[in-house]
Amino acid sequence: MALERVEVRRAAPSVSGRRRRSHALTHAALLVAVFLVGVPLLFALIKATQTSDQVVTPSLLPGGAFFTNLERVWTEANLGRYMLNSFIVTIAVVVGKTILSVLAALAFVYFRFPLRSLTFALVLFTLMLPTELLIVALFDLVSSRLGWANSYLAIIVPFLASATGTFLFRQHFLNIPSSLADAARIDGCGPLLFLRHVLLPLSANTIGALAVIQFVYVWDQYLWPLVIMQSDERQVVQVGLRKLIDVGGQTDWGAVMAGTIVTLLPPLLVFTLLQEQFSKGFALGQEK
Repeated sequence: MALERVEVRRAAPSVSGRRRRSHALTHAALLVAVFLVGVPLLFALIKATQTSDQVVTPSLLPGGAFFTNLERVWTEANLGRYMLNSFIVTIAVVVGKTILSVLAALAFVYFRFPLRSLTFALVLFTLMLPTELLIVALFDLVSSRLGWANSYLAIIVPFLASATGTFLFRQHFLNIPSSLADAARIDGCGPLLFLRHVLLPLSANTIGALAVIQFVYVWDQYLWPLVIMQSDERQVVQVGLRKLIDVGGQTDWGAVMAGTIVTLLPPLLVFTLLQEQFSKGFALGQEK
């Protein structure tokens, strides 16, 4: 017995030491990852503060021209208008996608209709169809048949349906006890009232998670607005950033970097405000 106690005491420091080394290696790996992700952003931030003469040099010392660069892109390059357009499009798509996703998930979970499982499988199948694959047919439909070219409808309506949102809300609704639906049915509560008074209050985290995903996705849209939108008055910010490179026939990279930093702020702010809902929204278990 005494020998066993000695062996246990010797083994304990060894296990504790291995655990500390494992934690140290984990933290070191995380620090390296953060450094690799943060260096480009830090480089852009430093260059955004430099003048047009300084920005082309290897200098990594911050300058004092950030607000000058920002004023130039905001006024001369019309960045303010581009950001307003992106806000309009992004908010419209996020709200529309959330409403349609909730209604679709409500139908898939609480309604019985023929080929329901097959229909849901087809909805998920659309996740494997990138916009680039459909862009020619979509362009013909939106511009020629519907006549929506150069309008907000052209960059809002095609993105209102969301297989991701339908999947998230369906999984969430499946985790809600069916006894709540039975009790609501007995009390004479219709589907929309049940949705409004029971499901939506229980879905705040899922709504927040979907809002973060869709806000970042729509805010970063580039290819489709570039193809369908020819008017600068309704163009979005990502296409506007590309046009900054041609300001005045000569690229002012300090202004470009200042514009890039500013356009990063809205998605970052949304994620910061909704990060708790974003994390909990993917916890598709009963504890959510």
